[in-house]
Amino acid sequence: MHAAVASDDSDAMTVTHSTETDVAPDAAPAYPLQRECPYKPSAGTAKLREPGPIIRVRLYNGRTAWLVTGPAEVRALLADPAMSSMATWDDYPVIDESHLHMRASKEMAQEVEGGFPEVLFGVDPPVHTRQRKMLLPSFTNRKVQTLRPIIQRIVDERLDAMLAKPQPADFLADFAAPVPMMVVCLFLGVPYAERDFFEGPMHDLVVPEKAEAAWEEFTVYLERLVDKKMTEPGEGLIDDLIASHVRSGELSRDELVAFAMAILMAGTVTTTSAIALGTLALLDHEGQYEALVADPSLVPGAIEEILRTVNLVEQLSRVATADVEIGGVTIKAGDGILLSCAAANLDPSVTSHPDEFDITRPPTGALAFSYGLHHCMGHNLARLELEVVLRTLADRVPKLRPAVPTAEIPWYFDFTVSRLTSFPVTW
Repeated sequence: MHAAVASDDSDAMTVTHSTETDVAPDAAPAYPLQRECPYKPSAGTAKLREPGPIIRVRLYNGRTAWLVTGPAEVRALLADPAMSSMATWDDYPVIDESHLHMRASKEMAQEVEGGFPEVLFGVDPPVHTRQRKMLLPSFTNRKVQTLRPIIQRIVDERLDAMLAKPQPADFLADFAAPVPMMVVCLFLGVPYAERDFFEGPMHDLVVPEKAEAAWEEFTVYLERLVDKKMTEPGEGLIDDLIASHVRSGELSRDELVAFAMAILMAGTVTTTSAIALGTLALLDHEGQYEALVADPSLVPGAIEEILRTVNLVEQLSRVATADVEIGGVTIKAGDGILLSCAAANLDPSVTSHPDEFDITRPPTGALAFSYGLHHCMGHNLARLELEVVLRTLADRVPKLRPAVPTAEIPWYFDFTVSRLTSFPVTW
């Protein structure tokens, strides 16, 4: 039997090894929980933690899955090679029926043809190890920091454009959405001027009735772009990968197209929501934005508190490939598992104020970008974008505020990433 020992970045924690019998589906709490507020998980998330770090939950189709809410247990399982990300397992936990028809991520879809084909999010070692090794050098903090002046220019330009508009302006459309799109396009070497060809299809990948057509359109655009770069090299990650891995035969054209699609999606949708929802959270809590304006040294803590609170991806789906004893239960081979970063981020070991938003007391070790084998490679870039955005807003727009009450700001949550659809602001 495979035994997983829960641990954090410092001291290991001994786990009680015992077996919990299965729970009847009708006795397990329903999951997932719909948000009541756009920038934080449901208030019911804390109650899911009460029985212990691992419980059974009931999904939309009546199946049950393990829900892991303890931060040490979540980390241990995310780092455990017995946890598979492959969506082809029979009991891979799909948390909403609509996700079966999405094309946004292997962690959001169960079908073999759904999501990104055999790339990054939905593959296990050794395929994942090989792909990650090719990409990691481009995502190191040293490499990402070279983009700081360019990101600052993009942020300033987009803020200039927003401030030049009549008030109220739409913070989402005018600033929070274009900044990450411009940064990721620059990073990849995708012409931002061609966004009309891919921006619509990219957004439609998460719309079930539009997903198939969007997938085809998006793929055709990226294939043409890669083919052009094969004969007319430019600057960006796509060009670097062609030179270092495609020409040698180590990386296929289809994989490169899938890489580009995955990074475009992951680097724009989530970062846009982090900027929009994080700014809303700052403005919606009395004194928080003002504290940031008065003391820019709070920016790093503000970033971590935003990431802890917003929880862009509330849970990650896995399937056990071997029996695992952890947190007082035995997870059997083939069992579906939901690793709840949102619930883990409420733990006293992570924050002293789980129900409050306070940038002056940043969390320790919050789970914002996964952990272990699938630790998000883009975390350095995302944090840099948030840093530049928050510093610039606090410096240049000290009187920023929502133009309408928070309850009137339109948003939706399809159990993937919470999104605002507009964000009217004044200054």
